Amino acid sequence: MREAIEVKDLYFSYNGEKFVLRGINMSVRKGEVVAIMGENGAGKTTLIKHFNGLLKPLKGYVRVLGKDTKEESVATLSRYVGMVFQNPDHQLFGETVEKEVEFALRNLGFEDDVVKRRVKWALKLMELDEYRDRSPYTLSVGEKKRLTIASVLAYDPEIIVMDEPTAGQDALQKEKIAEIGKLLKHRKKTVIIVTHDVEFVARRVDRVILMADGQVIAEGDKRDVLTDLELLDKARLIPPQIPHIAWLLNKEGLIDNYKVIHVDELVRILVNLMK
Repeated sequence: MREAIEVKDLYFSYNGEKFVLRGINMSVRKGEVVAIMGENGAGKTTLIKHFNGLLKPLKGYVRVLGKDTKEESVATLSRYVGMVFQNPDHQLFGETVEKEVEFALRNLGFEDDVVKRRVKWALKLMELDEYRDRSPYTLSVGEKKRLTIASVLAYDPEIIVMDEPTAGQDALQKEKIAEIGKLLKHRKKTVIIVTHDVEFVARRVDRVILMADGQVIAEGDKRDVLTDLELLDKARLIPPQIPHIAWLLNKEGLIDNYKVIHVDELVRILVNLMK
């Protein structure tokens, strides 16, 4: 089985009347780093809440590692799918930072020595070890976000889903999150990132799923999606700077290749123009 997540003809409504997800078809392969993008209200968060069973399809199905989410409990699915929500306050309830990271590990029945080792590793990875005895509620928004990521990484699920992980993070912490994505990919984990951060996506993911009005409007390699400015406009996203510059140069007839997403690629093209 190659798919970590498979979604087929998914429809969902909160009130039984207006569908907020309409005919979603998508898949995420094992070991991929995928971004789900779209404006607020596009249905991104509603979609990912189906991955661990918090929401159930009204029509169609969602399969996680081959398991139909309609047939599985949230507790069972959460063993395989670690969720980091956009608002960290919705996930924090431990007395201390250390106990927050311990919580899932103890619920899953890990031995004490394993719990201690994994908590220490996760806090160090997210640069939170100096705060281990503090209340989570005294942390900054960015630190709280990193704490929720640490809590998920500690119990080592097969699939990690992060909703706006770079929100509230400075450039150094964004780079840290990018490095974590690379580490998880190296460990053959499946990573799904919901984000508006097109610059982050241009550098750090394999593939993009683009949503608008409760539907998937595009799915493909990040180079193809992020250089299609009409498609990004349809999703009401501002294009990354490098593809936008390349598109303008192509429009003026100065370059042939407009599918440029990295700075070094654009620099090489500009250097060749000046020869």
